[in-house]
Amino acid sequence: MSTVLTNSEGWKALEKHFVEIEHTHIKTLFEKDKNRGQRLTVKDLGIYFDFSKHRITDETLDLLINLARDRGLEAKRAAMFSGEKINITENRAVLHTALRAPKDSSIKVDGHNVVPDVHEVLDKMAGFAAKIRNGEWKGFTGKSIKNVVNIGIGGSDLGPVMAYEALKHYTDRSLTFRFVSNVDGSDLAEALIDLRADETLFIISSKTFTTLETMTNAQSARSWALKQLGNPSAVARHFVAVSTNEKEVMKFGIDPQNIFGFWDWVGGRYSMSAAIGLSTMIAIGPDHYHEMLNGLHEMDEHFRTVPLHKNIPVIMGILGVWYNNFFGAQTQAVFPYENYLKRFPAYLQQLTMESLGKHVTLGGEKTNYQTGIIYWGEPGTNGQHSFYQLIHQGTKIIPVDFIGFKKSLNTLTPHQDYLIANMIAQGEALAFGKTTEEVRKEGVDEQLIPHKVFEGNRPSSTFFLDTLSPENLGKLVAMYEHSVFVQGVIWGINPFDQMGVELGKVLAQNIIPELLDKQKPIAHDSSTNALIEFYRQ
Repeated sequence: MSTVLTNSEGWKALEKHFVEIEHTHIKTLFEKDKNRGQRLTVKDLGIYFDFSKHRITDETLDLLINLARDRGLEAKRAAMFSGEKINITENRAVLHTALRAPKDSSIKVDGHNVVPDVHEVLDKMAGFAAKIRNGEWKGFTGKSIKNVVNIGIGGSDLGPVMAYEALKHYTDRSLTFRFVSNVDGSDLAEALIDLRADETLFIISSKTFTTLETMTNAQSARSWALKQLGNPSAVARHFVAVSTNEKEVMKFGIDPQNIFGFWDWVGGRYSMSAAIGLSTMIAIGPDHYHEMLNGLHEMDEHFRTVPLHKNIPVIMGILGVWYNNFFGAQTQAVFPYENYLKRFPAYLQQLTMESLGKHVTLGGEKTNYQTGIIYWGEPGTNGQHSFYQLIHQGTKIIPVDFIGFKKSLNTLTPHQDYLIANMIAQGEALAFGKTTEEVRKEGVDEQLIPHKVFEGNRPSSTFFLDTLSPENLGKLVAMYEHSVFVQGVIWGINPFDQMGVELGKVLAQNIIPELLDKQKPIAHDSSTNALIEFYRQ
């Protein structure tokens, strides 16, 4: 096997196959195979995954799976689950799967079983969450906590806020939750505008406790609280930390008993089921939180054990490679037909683009092929009245993931029927379109016919589940996590580091003192210098 992806036999076979199938219409594929809509599906874990509306044949699937197998998917999957240090650029294991492993599991890193450590933190989180929820935890003045403010950024924000919004139906409505991430002061100001410090708990989520945005917000929140509470010792009753830097946490004034730790084998964008999920556990309660962990674990086991041809994340991953590298698709749309999942596409943006936005292979060679695709989306049906026009009649190929649920959490008749009818109809319209002849039969004026033609042949997947439960949210999250892994393996890149976020942050540290001190000399390029001078004025 060639180590260069595009020189491999599997890649060359796909290139040849693509030429043969490139212009085949989805409608033709369905006409040739009357059972296609039932056959190209996976039904497992309560998920109905329909991938029949894709520009693929059985041969396409075979070739893509052969490519994944030749790129070592099965061996690398086993290495990840066993705790090998597959994040080679940082010499770390990749074990977000251990965060949701059952108590009796054994997953070792450097010979140490990490599962008991995980459950020790989970038990500590559960005890703390229970005290907040039942009013046992008192603030500095003796009042119970009514407000919880999570301060973090990246995975320390996107996971918790997505999970909170997704599972809002299950939350304790007597508690108010706010999430602050942006260093823009407006974010914190608006989060605190109607809160009282004596009833507010802050969760400072930062592994290093040095992240600029998070610690700037944390210090401002501390000042806000002490302005009302007066005594520095109040910090210990109103601030807790999710961090590994005990020294900095204690310097801030947080009781070391209220530090919830995690490990370097947990990447930020894979950490929503680590202690980063403390705000989620407080919101929905420990029992529902463990249901979510169970859903994550069930999908982990599906990905680990199910044959590749029936493996949901594997099929998702290889389809992503097919459209990105052969059809030249630049984006992937995710449309949940469930309003509670309104933050799910934003969560997926970090998961996918921070993982797959790499331009060199594991060996350090520059790729001669496209890697990460751009993820975006909004809940249905809102998007139908904004950007669906481009997907239906534009010039770009945009594969779509539809996510729907048979039962609504809020039974307002006939809302759910209308919602799901729209989701199913959109997939049908994208795939099959409407021909010139069909439009003409409707009696449309000849001059308008070209404007009313839908070419179709636009690919989509549909994921159908019973209801949006904590367990099903866990399944969806893990499903996308593992599809990212599949693509990373095929492209030969490291989906577990994020060095691309560093340069801008380093340069910002150089510019900050130049903005604070108007007399300080500046020596950048002419554009940067001019921008600094304009701000100084």
